[in-house]
Amino acid sequence: MEHGSDCYAVTPYGRGAGSSRVRVFEWLDRVGTDFVVDSYLSLPDAAPSRLVRHPLSLARAELGLAAVARARPRRLLLHREASPLSRGWWERRLLASAEFAVYDFDDALQWDRGEGGLVRRLAPKARKAQVAVRQADRVVAGNAVLADWASGHQRDVVVIPSCVALEDYTRKTSYALHDPPRLGWIGSAHNEACLLLIAGALKEVHRRTGARLTLVGTITASLGELEAFVDRIAWSPDSQRGAPAGMDIGLMPVPTSAYNLGKCGYKLLQYAAAGLPAVATPLGVNAALLSEFGMPAPRTEDEWTGAILGLLEGPTAERERIGRAAREIAARRYSYDAWLPAWRAALELGPVP
Repeated sequence: MEHGSDCYAVTPYGRGAGSSRVRVFEWLDRVGTDFVVDSYLSLPDAAPSRLVRHPLSLARAELGLAAVARARPRRLLLHREASPLSRGWWERRLLASAEFAVYDFDDALQWDRGEGGLVRRLAPKARKAQVAVRQADRVVAGNAVLADWASGHQRDVVVIPSCVALEDYTRKTSYALHDPPRLGWIGSAHNEACLLLIAGALKEVHRRTGARLTLVGTITASLGELEAFVDRIAWSPDSQRGAPAGMDIGLMPVPTSAYNLGKCGYKLLQYAAAGLPAVATPLGVNAALLSEFGMPAPRTEDEWTGAILGLLEGPTAERERIGRAAREIAARRYSYDAWLPAWRAALELGPVP
């Protein structure tokens, strides 16, 4: 293949994984430019337990990265990391192979030093992120926290938030409470334990109002005593589209840590896209989003109890005002349509046709 003949996108996960779908696939669906996409195994995640079950596919994935580097693309977009096995060599080689290379990241990978298993300790994301930021011609960061760090290693850094497509969410039309009220959460099994941070508040709200908790993600019970009032819905594009509109209040508790400081607030944006009022921990981007949306920002468990009860016991009109305002702000400031010109410019694809 001749140098400069193609545009490539390299992602660690397939379209089924939230990060790669939001940061890469949704953009490529909109830009009208043909990209060859290399997704490592095309799996929803790169957990070691999953990788060891696919040894032949793992070998093919590594060979696929070599093929991308040999193709010497005219333009290359690398999202997060090239390979879970790399210590930075694949990221450096791929970005160096392209005429114009962009590195995109949406989590505080620079502070992920490999906790949680042997493979992650041997190939920590922090090392790969630093190599990629330095090697790329341009870095696209999901928020200002990530951009501030990247700017210490790279002169050309732009911020493009993780965006939502409002058309992918059923719009909430009724703000009258369900009987019993429905609290809601969307996410992966890996993050579900965040709800245990506010277990006392959730149990107190359930005791006082009978509220149940709807989880859109995994159908495997993991929340101990909370399971007595949990209803589970397996994640799918359809359940993600429709479930938030059937909730009364969305939840996003987040543990305080350096890593979580770099999160992009995506659950809040999903709730906003559906017009759903929500309560979240004001950490990192969440603090700014909560302020924009006019939503409660509790820090302590007592504050969580008060914030949830305040929305449940307040007027229907107030929940509707918050939900509708959040949806309008999401459309104006955090939608793919709003950011498409900036994303095209970051990839140097020219103006929107």
